[in-house]
Parts: sequence; structure tokens; C-alpha cells
Amino acid sequence: MYRVFEALDELVAIVEEARGLPPTRNCLVPRGDVLELLDDVREALPGELDDAQDVLDHRDKIVNDARTSAETAVTTATEQARLTVSKAREEADRILADAKAHADRMVSEARAHADRTVAAAQTEAERTVAEGKAEFEAVTGRARTESERMIQAGQASFDRSVAEGKAEQQRLVEATEVVRAAHAESARVIDAGQAEADRLRAECDHYVDTKLADFEELMNSTLRQVGRGRQQLRSGAGAVMDYAAEFRR
Repeated sequence: MYRVFEALDELVAIVEEARGLPPTRNCLVPRGDVLELLDDVREALPGELDDAQDVLDHRDKIVNDARTSAETAVTTATEQARLTVSKAREEADRILADAKAHADRMVSEARAHADRTVAAAQTEAERTVAEGKAEFEAVTGRARTESERMIQAGQASFDRSVAEGKAEQQRLVEATEVVRAAHAESARVIDAGQAEADRLRAECDHYVDTKLADFEELMNSTLRQVGRGRQQLRSGAGAVMDYAAEFRR
């Protein structure tokens, strides 16, 4: 590059020192020296300048080729993206359909299991109620029989005491003191018989009440078990439905 500037300086000096041709602004220069300097300038210029000039000459073609290549790349990328989106949508639809079918199958199985569990629980509850009713009737029957037996025994004891009191009263009726004593004894015997009958009746009532309380506790325990079973069943069915709804979303 230094030789280029040196040759240009020499050319400028030749032109400045050249003899003018009046009345024009032209001048006479040594052709050989000028051509030699121009050759030196041409040889001193780097080859990259020619390449740059070639690039400038072919600039429009390069730009057009680049634009065409870019448009082709964009078109290809757009078509590829469209195909990818279409395939992704089809795959998503297939996955959603499979998920929906799986969720429906799970819900159907859960509903069938729930129906079987409810039927089993209902059968068990009916069996427990039937057994409880039979036990209640048996206990009630035994209590009624025992109550009647105790009442009859109390009544018999009362009647016997009354009969004994009357006999004693009849035997002692002849004397006033004896009559008063007989009345007192008769009243005592009657009161004792009445008290015995009341005691037997109270014992019978207590026995029946105890049996009924035991039966009531059995029935309450059975109902609590049935209630827990139904609660567990509802909780299980609700979890399956929530999972199915979440899976649909």
C-alpha cells in the first residue's frame, strides 16, 4: 500500500510540473513515466480490492439470492411448524380421548364397586336389624314371661297372706283385745304382702329395663357401624369422581 501512495505522489508532482498548453488548462506529461507509475499503482493495489469490487458488482445478485434463500427457509420452516402443530394436536386429541376413556372406565368401575358395597352394607344392615329384632322379641318374651311369673308369685303370696290374715282375724274375733291384735296382725300381713308384691314388680321392671337397654346399645352400635361404612363409601366415591374431573381438565 505504501508504493501506491508513493506512485500517486509522483503522478501529482509530474502533473504539477508539466508544461501548460495555453490558452487551455491542458498540459504535456511524459506518457511513459505516467504509464509506468500507473502500472506500479495497479500492481501495488491488494487483490482484496478486486474481490471487493467483484462483491460490489455482484451485490444485487447476492442480495437477491440471500432473500430467495431466506424466503425458502421461512416457507419450509412455516410448513414444518404447521405439520408439527397438526401432529401435536392429533397426538393431544388421542391422549385426551385415551384419558377420557380411562377416566370413564375408572368411574364405571368405582360406581359398580360402590353399588356392590352399598348392597352388601344394606344386606348386612338388614340381617343385623333382623337379628336385633329377633333378639329383642326373644328378650321381651322372656322378660314378659318372667314378669308374669313374678307377678303371679307375688299375687299368690299376697292372696295367701290375705287368707292367713283373714283366718287369723276370724280366730281372734271373739275378744276385743284379740280382735285389735288380729286387725293389727292382719294389716301387717297385708302390708307385707303388698310390699312383697311391689318388690317383685319392681325387680321385674328392672330386669326388663336392663334387657331393653342392652338391646338398645346393640342396635346403636350396629347403626354406627353402618354409618361409618356409608361414610367411607361416600369418601371413596368422591375421591374417584374428583380424580376423574381433574383428569378431564
